[in-house]
Amino acid sequence: MQVKEQIEQLRSELHRHNYNYYVLNAPEISDREFDEMMHRLQELETAHPEFADPNSPTQRVGSDLNQEFTQVVHKYPMLSLSNTYNKEEVADFYERVRSGLEGEPFEICCEMKYDGLSISLIYEHGRLVRAVTRGDGVQGDDVTQNVRTIRCIPLQLTDGGEYPDEFEIRGEILMPWKSFEALNEERESREEPLFANPRNAASGTLKSKNSSVVAERKLDAFLYYLLGEQLPFDGHFENLEAARKWGFKISEGMKKARTLQEIYDFIDYWDTERKNLPVATDGIVLKVNSLRQQRTLGYTAKSPRWAIAYKFQAERACTRLNEITFQVGRTGAVTPVANMDPVQLAGTVVKRATLHNADVMKQLDLHIGDMVYVEKGGEIIPKIVGVNLEERQFMPGPEAKFITHCPECGARLVRYEGEAAWYCPNETACPPQIKGRIEHFISRKAMNIDSLGPETIDDYYRRGLIHNVADLYDIEIQQINGGDGSREKSARKIVRSIAESCQVPFERVVFALGIRFVGEIAAKTLARNFKNIDALAAATLDDLTKVSGIGTVIAQSVIDFFGKEENRKIIERLRTKGVQMQLSEEELGEHTDLLAGKSIVISGVFSKHSRDEYKTMIEKNGGKNVGSISSKTSFILAGDNMGPAKLEKARKLGIQIMNEDDFLQLLEV
Repeated sequence: MQVKEQIEQLRSELHRHNYNYYVLNAPEISDREFDEMMHRLQELETAHPEFADPNSPTQRVGSDLNQEFTQVVHKYPMLSLSNTYNKEEVADFYERVRSGLEGEPFEICCEMKYDGLSISLIYEHGRLVRAVTRGDGVQGDDVTQNVRTIRCIPLQLTDGGEYPDEFEIRGEILMPWKSFEALNEERESREEPLFANPRNAASGTLKSKNSSVVAERKLDAFLYYLLGEQLPFDGHFENLEAARKWGFKISEGMKKARTLQEIYDFIDYWDTERKNLPVATDGIVLKVNSLRQQRTLGYTAKSPRWAIAYKFQAERACTRLNEITFQVGRTGAVTPVANMDPVQLAGTVVKRATLHNADVMKQLDLHIGDMVYVEKGGEIIPKIVGVNLEERQFMPGPEAKFITHCPECGARLVRYEGEAAWYCPNETACPPQIKGRIEHFISRKAMNIDSLGPETIDDYYRRGLIHNVADLYDIEIQQINGGDGSREKSARKIVRSIAESCQVPFERVVFALGIRFVGEIAAKTLARNFKNIDALAAATLDDLTKVSGIGTVIAQSVIDFFGKEENRKIIERLRTKGVQMQLSEEELGEHTDLLAGKSIVISGVFSKHSRDEYKTMIEKNGGKNVGSISSKTSFILAGDNMGPAKLEKARKLGIQIMNEDDFLQLLEV
């Protein structure tokens, strides 16, 4: 079999198995067999870049390169739906449809209203060619690279399928509850702001400039509307059933109703059953099923007359506020937490709710002993939304006030300009801050030191073995083997894992240091631009803000971190222990200044390397990848089928267009 045929066969098989696993939830092969097939395909594609394909299953992992989003005009405007919150308004909608169709029989397609980010997917000849967010309804952001990482969205439809040559399918990008909880736990451990609900998390993820982040967060999607010139049926329901056969993930919560009572029955059923779904929903969508009848009913200026959204009421409970406690995190941020009588809410027992900061406490005007209203609704994080003031007049309690001193070390709290939170400034002697920084340092995405967790770190801290991250490298087996040697095996494993962390790349070391506001992506950016810890420590505000993606807040935080003698001492100790404090020789050898100061747009389809590979080349040679053409664009790296609009704009601005052969010759690749 020829190499190209092998590659195409593997891609076809992997697409099918991907569909079975992520859409049908009925895998035919083991994870190991799937991984082996994927590895074989990766090997073949690496050895034969001339057969590169952006829709290959291997591209679902995404790229960690920054990308800019271009605006794309929707062929069909993405209008919003009118909302209703009671059955009387549903009845009014039903009567308006009856009147508008002049008594002609009609069906209503009842669907779940998923709470995510609206997306438009364009397919040509069975291949995904573009994914665009709703935006303002007229135009949205091109997020194709990110959407390709979502495994339930088919990149290539099954050969021989009876689908139109060109069509658009719309739906909702979602973050499942399980992924959402894991993401917020991770953000909480890093003291980053929590996402309020899965919708915000999905939206923030899909707008990430690094598609590898999107791939990691395991987004899901349901598709709910098919558009095009050659659709198979007049019925909306029937078209979606056809799309299901083509490989799209279509909701099982979809039903045709012929009477108002059938609509009510559907609403009542899902108002309860939705709580058992793995993704967030916030209502029901009702659509006239016939596309011909939809055209007859038409549109208002803002929404279709043939559809309406029925929104579920957010669940609310009333319970007693017993006390407010205060937690100190890794960065010293102090968070107030409401402790309440346990109450059942949205399927779980709630007894604690974050109050976020002092401003929120003040706005709520809380008193200890108040009967407070707690909501979840579409949000997994319980929040207090109000106080039953009638109850307070009978038993007024003391006003809930924000503390002035750290509950852990007693230091007076400070509030920085532009910040909502109060902070404990005692970084070097406040136990939660010290232990939190160590926990961050050893985490999987930082130094990845196995067998250590919060309880072990707390134990070592109480015993005086560690007071900062550098102390980890001084731990000896006999100190942690249980005294009698009963824990020697685990002790050896911990000490070995600590030693092995010295091989962790420099960019992850920068992240592990726990510099405030410096997350994974910023750490990687700083490492690649400054190349070693000494250059980063010596960088000025101007040096730092010149780096793409590094703003004033991050830059000042870096300067503040290295300005503290205690931090500089820790870094020196880490250096003496062998922790990587610069990019490796291999990484340094790959970087040049050939494209320094140049802003480059990539457009079209390439034969010798993938778009992501070209983006990597541009970054490693000092250039900047940008997504849209402007007068500041240095040149366009153009492949086949460059968009006519981009081509026209480039010519109008007099911007150089370079093909991939000339580009590779420029870099002498």
